[in-house]
Amino acid sequence: MPDITPDKLNEELNTAKQVQLENVGALTRDQLTPTAAAEPQGHDVSGHDHAPAAAAEPSESWWHNPYGPAVASLVLLLAGLALDYYDVAFFTKYVRLLWYGVAFLLVGWKVIRSAVQSIPSGNVFNEFLLMSLATLGAFAIGEYPEGVAVMLFYTVGELFQDAAVNRAKRSIRALLEIQATEVTVLRGGQSLVLDPKKVQLGDTIEVRPGEKVALDGTLTQGPASFNTAALTGESAPQTKQTGEVVLAGMINQESLVQVLVTATYQDTKLAKILAMVQDAVSRKAKTQLFITKFAKTYTPIVVLLATLLIVVPYFVVDDYVFRTWLYRALVFLVISCPCALVVSIPLGYFGGIGAASKAGILLKGSNFLDVLREIDTVVMDKTGTLTQGVFAVQQVMAVPGTEPAALLRLVGALETKSTHPIAKAVVQHVGAAAAGVGVENVEEIAGHGLRGRVDGRDVLAGNTKLLSKYGVSYPAEVDKVVDSIVVAAIDGTYAGYLTVADAPKADAEQTVRELRADGITKIVMLSGDKDSITQRVAKELGIDEAHGGLLPEDKARYVQQYLNDGYKLAFVGDGVNDAPVVALADVGIAMGGLGSDATIETADVVIQTDHPSKIATARRIARATHTVVWQNIWLAFGVKAVVLALGAGGLATMWEAVFADVGVALLAILNAVRIQRMDFTSKGESPRS
Repeated sequence: MPDITPDKLNEELNTAKQVQLENVGALTRDQLTPTAAAEPQGHDVSGHDHAPAAAAEPSESWWHNPYGPAVASLVLLLAGLALDYYDVAFFTKYVRLLWYGVAFLLVGWKVIRSAVQSIPSGNVFNEFLLMSLATLGAFAIGEYPEGVAVMLFYTVGELFQDAAVNRAKRSIRALLEIQATEVTVLRGGQSLVLDPKKVQLGDTIEVRPGEKVALDGTLTQGPASFNTAALTGESAPQTKQTGEVVLAGMINQESLVQVLVTATYQDTKLAKILAMVQDAVSRKAKTQLFITKFAKTYTPIVVLLATLLIVVPYFVVDDYVFRTWLYRALVFLVISCPCALVVSIPLGYFGGIGAASKAGILLKGSNFLDVLREIDTVVMDKTGTLTQGVFAVQQVMAVPGTEPAALLRLVGALETKSTHPIAKAVVQHVGAAAAGVGVENVEEIAGHGLRGRVDGRDVLAGNTKLLSKYGVSYPAEVDKVVDSIVVAAIDGTYAGYLTVADAPKADAEQTVRELRADGITKIVMLSGDKDSITQRVAKELGIDEAHGGLLPEDKARYVQQYLNDGYKLAFVGDGVNDAPVVALADVGIAMGGLGSDATIETADVVIQTDHPSKIATARRIARATHTVVWQNIWLAFGVKAVVLALGAGGLATMWEAVFADVGVALLAILNAVRIQRMDFTSKGESPRS
């Protein structure tokens, strides 16, 4: 993690203020470091580039404190209003102008400077211009207190907005804080403390109790207990055995352990997840895109209307008074600032992404919050998604004349070449019996099984389609076996089968129930497992439509048909074989994303745990985000429309204008921040703080 000195941070913050960014929270990796987090940072959106006054400059003086100038300006304003009220003799003409002028410049000079500095870049019609014109115009017609008040409350609003944005960033920034900054490496009999970026593949690192694992690797001595809450959101610790995978970001809980490094710093699962979360804030939802375009068009129109409000009455009003119509135009400018829209809406989506990451759900863009809300169909894989994916051999049925142990030995040796959950169950059951058996010429036939030469004999191990493919006949009763089955043939002759059982996940039935309650009208299960097993699991979970015995291309065909029929569809899978279908769906959701690089790369949403109920949680977050965003849109448009009409008719003053601008913006921002405080946990889940 790079270090950021106060001077460097100050330079970066000042530079950032001159750049027109497209997103609230579109931070660089350096800007999200804990050091940078200690300093309040501005946020910039199109047409709403915040003044440097909103950012704290690293200094001990009150002037560089973001609240110092605002407090001083408020004191001068209140004192000036008191002097006006009591008509104090000395407080007239130039003294009065100087007094309010100082109060104004304390909070307004940076805004005016930013308005001028944005002109060369072509960003002329922005909030800085509206505020500058309105407040300087107020001074020009002698309305000094109102000019100061508008700029003061605007600045206070900016400070509140920055605080709200920083709060929304905190849950995402917390991900970066789980990266270890140093690691103990064992080399040549010595313990060296190094930067994780300098550790090489094959190095052994040492992790003490309470320390974070810095790099992905395998545990060389076990068992050991790890806290994975920072990665998965789950409070229950995980116990790892020797040879099992340990990931960067996990916290060692008990004894000193050693880990053999299998991924460099930039290739760890954690680094890829952090990059994905960082990219998420740059992918805009449709509502955000609309507001960005709206702000670019809206501001110049507002300036034109304000100008017409001064000019047109001259030709149609008998008792035209320039000062009166100028004041109304200035009020119009203040009211029309699009603060509430262009800040609170991206902030709402940013809050949704943060709330999802807190729940162990990573979204690759705020646009997927909109898609999740719109889906009406959820299609799910079975094994590893709705079921535990932890299989165990239940029965071994060998043909007469073949010893079950001999069948297990050959099949187990061949299955060591596969990573399929059923293959792993067979290998675990066979254990040491398959050790030392020669295996060669192995071929994996997708959706069928394995073929190879084991101990000098040709062996087939897979489903019945594999035997049919190679012309091996088998008893008809084999097709009637309900459980998952591994059928074997030796030297072209049927040799028997093994049954393997799996069980639904604890929250699988709850997931189906909650999705239905949340408006999902079609829930489908697609599986490569036997159709009889697929139908049994579907009935157990309450799923109406299920199809088994499918190859990856069959799943893709079903999903494409649903899309052609007009369904808005999410597909949920957990393995490499599901990647094509995940990519095909309107929104692809990967289960157990920490275990599969392919799903992280392909999916739009990654659930960091193996809990399917998180699908319903993600949808609740999406719906809440949409509700809050549109509440803010209607609030902003409604209040501004009313006060704009009053201002044009001379019934609203600068004070009402301040409420319509800053007041509505603050209300909208406070509403957006609510997303961070909502409880989205499913029934049966433990609420998390």
